[in-house]
Amino acid sequence: MKKEGTFSIQQTARQVGISEDTIRYYEKIALLPRAIRKDNGHRVYRQQDIDTIRLLACLKKTGMPLEEMRPFMAVSVDADPAEYPELVERLRNHRENIVSQIASLQQVVDFIDAKLEDGRIRQNC
Repeated sequence: MKKEGTFSIQQTARQVGISEDTIRYYEKIALLPRAIRKDNGHRVYRQQDIDTIRLLACLKKTGMPLEEMRPFMAVSVDADPAEYPELVERLRNHRENIVSQIASLQQVVDFIDAKLEDGRIRQNC
C-alpha cells in the first residue's frame, strides 16, 4: 500500500518532466541525496524531493552546469536569500549570461528574418 504523499521514481519523473535515468544519475553523483527505499528496494520520493528535483531541472534548463548547482542544494527551500549573498550573486551572473545569449540569438533571428524578406540567402552575417 502506498503511503500518502509518496511517489515512485516513475511518478516523480513524470511530474518533473525528466527521465528516471536522470534522477538516478543525480543521486549517483550526489547532487541529490539517496532516495528512501521500500523493502523491495524501489525508490520513494516525497513532495519535498520532487520540489528539489524540479529546482535542478529548472537550473539545468538555464544551461547551468551540474557542478554549479551543488551549492544551491545545500540551502533550505525556505531559506532567506539574504543569508546567502554568494548564491544570489551566482544567480545574477548566470542571469546576465542568459540575457546575453538571448540577445545574440535575437540577432541571428533578425538576420534570418531579413534574409527571408529580401530573398537573398548569401550575405554577411
